[in-house]
Amino acid sequence: MLDLLIATHNRGKVREYAYILGGLPLRLLSLAEAGVTQVAEESGQTYAENASLKAKAYAHASGLMTLADDSGLEVDALDGEPGVRAARYAGEDAGDRERVRYLLSRLEGVPWERRTARFVCVIALATPECSLQLFDGACGGLIALTPRGDKGFGYDPVFYLPHLGKHMAELSLEEKTKVSHRGSAGAKVRIALEQMLKESA
Repeated sequence: MLDLLIATHNRGKVREYAYILGGLPLRLLSLAEAGVTQVAEESGQTYAENASLKAKAYAHASGLMTLADDSGLEVDALDGEPGVRAARYAGEDAGDRERVRYLLSRLEGVPWERRTARFVCVIALATPECSLQLFDGACGGLIALTPRGDKGFGYDPVFYLPHLGKHMAELSLEEKTKVSHRGSAGAKVRIALEQMLKESA
């Protein structure tokens, strides 16, 4: 059984990765469970840079193989904002509801057909020996006029998926994993881990 550190304090993310990587001989640990208290710097200008910084820092601090991601929401009518600043868009201390409210206020008056957006995710997988692999995924949709659903986190309540006729926060974990940016990148990580585990067996 291989220990894999999931470099986040976000319980929703840990739950999603537990589902994505379910069935593999892995023991997933959150930062708290691994006793890691340091805060990794997220000073990169891209998702890949931030994910890499976190993965390498936490792999070094914990001595464990580490999975870290950076994700964001890119809204076309806002010239790609909030992008890598998605978690800090409404201020450093803002919660999910405040971020959603702020995003909707920025889009006030923008017609439906111009509310196109995408979620983007880059996952970095790092070993304590400084080996690093990157995996990406994306998911397109529209920013809804009002939030709906209580199953997701972040901007999920206002991210509408036209082909499903649902908001991201209305999807079950199984449904979300099939279509989300994190599910898409995570599927690639799963393949890499399966190969790694096979080689070490």
